[in-house]
Amino acid sequence: MKIQLYDTTLRDGTQSEGISLSVNDKLKITKRLDDFGINYIEGGWPGSNPKDVEYFERVRDLDLKQAKIAAFGSTRRKNSDVESDPNIKALVDAQTPVVTVVGKSSDLHVRDVLETTPKENLAMIEESVAYLKGLGKEVVYDAEHFFDGYKANPEYALATVQAAARGGADILVLCETNGGSLPWEVEEIVKAVIEKTGTPVGVHTHDDGGNGVANSLAGIRAGAVHVQGTINGYGERVGNANLCTIIPNLQLKMGYECVSEENLKALSKLSHYVAEIANQPQNPYLPFVGKKAFAHKGGIHVAAILKNEDSYQHIDPTLVGNKRRTLVSELSGRGNIIDKAKEFGIEVTSDKARQVVEQIKGLEAQGFTFEGAGASAQLLMERAEEGYKAPFELIDFMVIVESRQGRGVFAEATVKVEVDGKTFHTAAEGNGPVNALNKALRKALEGSYPRLAEIHLSDYKVRILDSESGTEAITRVLIDTKNGDNSRWSTVGASTNIIEASWLALADSMEYALQKE
Repeated sequence: MKIQLYDTTLRDGTQSEGISLSVNDKLKITKRLDDFGINYIEGGWPGSNPKDVEYFERVRDLDLKQAKIAAFGSTRRKNSDVESDPNIKALVDAQTPVVTVVGKSSDLHVRDVLETTPKENLAMIEESVAYLKGLGKEVVYDAEHFFDGYKANPEYALATVQAAARGGADILVLCETNGGSLPWEVEEIVKAVIEKTGTPVGVHTHDDGGNGVANSLAGIRAGAVHVQGTINGYGERVGNANLCTIIPNLQLKMGYECVSEENLKALSKLSHYVAEIANQPQNPYLPFVGKKAFAHKGGIHVAAILKNEDSYQHIDPTLVGNKRRTLVSELSGRGNIIDKAKEFGIEVTSDKARQVVEQIKGLEAQGFTFEGAGASAQLLMERAEEGYKAPFELIDFMVIVESRQGRGVFAEATVKVEVDGKTFHTAAEGNGPVNALNKALRKALEGSYPRLAEIHLSDYKVRILDSESGTEAITRVLIDTKNGDNSRWSTVGASTNIIEASWLALADSMEYALQKE
């Protein structure tokens, strides 16, 4: 059975705090959603702002493969003529093949928000849908607050969707607007509506109670054929139901047809793409598509997975374009090291793996962490191999921080390193001790390794461990580095001295850069 996928990222998703999409942003996302196989793309509310008006003008020029663009708006206003209603006129002017009309299902909203009569609200719904159908539009009716309305007054809530059905609505979408219903309530109510209307039903849920996805799946299980949501769950308050979770659950777990198998493999990339366009950090904990969705840390887990991947994974991550990751930490066993070494292209014997595990456990006890410092973890494995030769060796370093009249605070670092038997002794000034160390080390190494000119520090993070120890506390430093080809890596250092911790992370960063060539 085919399920209609209706995406409202460009409308409901932009109601999320901190998200604002330009017209160009919305057009880019539209094209990507179409490529993925989304059936309906809700572009916005054309009567609400000039940006959405422009979107609907420009989206007509997109060569879409199969997606239908929908304009969103409300029913006519109370005690007004549908033909001259500005909301309805804006929907028509958008010139989309699909219009989505939202109306009130709850007598509370009819009484306290619309401030009209139940009878007039029914007329508003039916007349608006009928008028738009008469213009040849495909009409999606969004029954706002339907589940709350049904639980309070089932007869009236049913009357509202029956009015939309009489008007000719192509699908009745039951909206769980406040996000407070539970899956079994949704399932029972969807069944009741299907029995009483005879019109195809869809569901639109929010995640205020943490049940947005579960409620969507319950609705489909009850007979709904259409599901609405947003990419990454963006939306008002805590968000809408996340299509990146709904789609694989429907297709891989429940046996419904949503998109092609090949398109499903692009799901993780779609999630990351929309996050990037929306200028939002990608949530690594998202089911299916998050970076950590298939990350394994415990040694027992990894040992089992190496024997059978199904032992600690609910699906094959490649089905959604993700991948299994093995983490290296104090909880690691030999399996973690061996598997991670394979990822790095390193062959590690069982004995060497045991050696590395013990080393990691000892270092993490001192404040190091290797989960987020893959480059440092890789170097530990490489250093465990016989014949490994580091590209440089530290002899000593010194950092001076001074405050001078007329110059303010500045730092000066001196570094002495050995490269191929030659000693290089350099000094450099910087706006801080780490900056000065970085410059001095580069100065010492770039003569032997000119490619270091393309290496840049992109982030520097400091965490004080055991803050109760005051100035004697261990400091952990994580350094993110990027290359000219946009490849990135992270390294770690830890010490009671922040300068030494920074040096360790910095030296690892440079050594990794030189070893990866």
